[in-house]
Amino acid sequence: LGELLWLSVNTVISGGAAKQGCAMKVASRTETRHFRPHQYLAHASEVQDAIYRIDEGWACRFRLLPDGRRQITALFVPGDYCEPQWALGEPAAQSITALTNVRARPIPCRGYDLLEGQRTDLSIHLIRSMIASINRQSDWIVSLGRKSAIERLSELFCEMFDRMRRAGLAYGDQCALPLTQVDLADVTGLTAVHVNRVLQELRDRGLIELHSKWLRIPDLDALRELAVLPFVPTGEPRRESNLAVNMAHTEFVHTA
Repeated sequence: LGELLWLSVNTVISGGAAKQGCAMKVASRTETRHFRPHQYLAHASEVQDAIYRIDEGWACRFRLLPDGRRQITALFVPGDYCEPQWALGEPAAQSITALTNVRARPIPCRGYDLLEGQRTDLSIHLIRSMIASINRQSDWIVSLGRKSAIERLSELFCEMFDRMRRAGLAYGDQCALPLTQVDLADVTGLTAVHVNRVLQELRDRGLIELHSKWLRIPDLDALRELAVLPFVPTGEPRRESNLAVNMAHTEFVHTA
C-alpha cells in the first residue's frame, strides 16, 4: 500500500492533463446505496467495483479469528471514503460491515485509476483519505501496543469526537457514538467487562457522559491529557499532514 500510495501521489502531482470535476460528477450521478446494521459493504479478498463515500451512519473494518474473536481495525463515519485503495485494483484486505443504518455513494472503480494521472478534486480527496487512514492506523498501533486500558478508550473518544467535529456532526461538546461496549472492546483489544469498568471510572471522574448512543466530553483537554495525546487548544482542528497540504497547494497551482 505504501508503494502504491507513493506512486499515486507522484502521479497526481506531476502526471497527465487535469480533468477537474469529471470523477466528482460521476460520483454525484451514482445511485445511493443503503446498508442495514451488520450488512456487508465488502467481503475480504474480493475485488470491489466501487469505493464508498459514507454519507450517513457508521461502518467498521474487521478481522474475525477462527475462534470467533473479532478485532475492529478501522471505523468509518460520515465523510469518510471506504476504501480509496480499491481504486488501484486492490481487493478488500478485510471485511467491512455496517454498524448502523448506512447511506453511501459508490464511486465506480472501473474507468477511474489513481495511477493514470487524473488530477481531479476526487483524486486529492482519496489520497488525503489514504494518508489520514495510515496515520490513524499508526496511532492505533501505539495505543494497542503501549497504552493502558483507560488511555486507549480516552484516545478513541477523542479521535471519534474530532472526526465527527470535522464532519460538522459535533454539537458543542457532544456527538453521536453508536458503538456498543462490545464494539469498544473490539477496537481497543479489551474485554467487554474491562471496558465497562473503565467507562465507569471515566464517568466517575467527570471526563465523559454516555447517554442513548451520544458521547459528551465536558473537558476535552483533560481527556486528551489522560489519553497521552499532544496538546491541541480546544476548538483548534488537528493539523493536516505536510504531504496533504503540499498536494492541495500543488493542485491549486496546476489548475489556477
